[in-house]
Amino acid sequence: MLMLALKYGAIFALAVAVVAGLIGLAVSGVPGLLGGLLGAVVAAVYLGLTAVTMLVAYRLAGGDLTSPVYFGTVMGAWLLKVIVFVIVVLLVGSQKWVDGRVMFFTIIVAVLGSLILDCIAYMRARVPYVDVELPSADAPSESATTVEDDPGARP
Repeated sequence: MLMLALKYGAIFALAVAVVAGLIGLAVSGVPGLLGGLLGAVVAAVYLGLTAVTMLVAYRLAGGDLTSPVYFGTVMGAWLLKVIVFVIVVLLVGSQKWVDGRVMFFTIIVAVLGSLILDCIAYMRARVPYVDVELPSADAPSESATTVEDDPGARP
């Protein structure tokens, strides 16, 4: 499911980069173009890191989604991404060579769009709801007993 979300996210990020770059160019020239492209890149990198972090955490936890190692890895990476994101936005958003408003709106659109695509990937994923071991063909099942097999059963 996460690989499908990454695939959808990459295609969407490319589309957002093109559209935001063109809109930014039309609105405020080259700084708008750079703001749109930079916003799309920042959003794509951070949203891609979320899926990659979950895949790495799953492997570190040995496949146990309830493990503290899994949650610690995901939450630690999330906290680190938030801190780095704030620093990047504060440093780059105030520069003259980039339009901070175009970058801001591009990031918002990219995040909302990727959340929608993550939901679509989740709905289309073929993930089993339960983990059940099916009986083998050699072993008789309990429901296959008949009255003759059980002397205490009533006819």
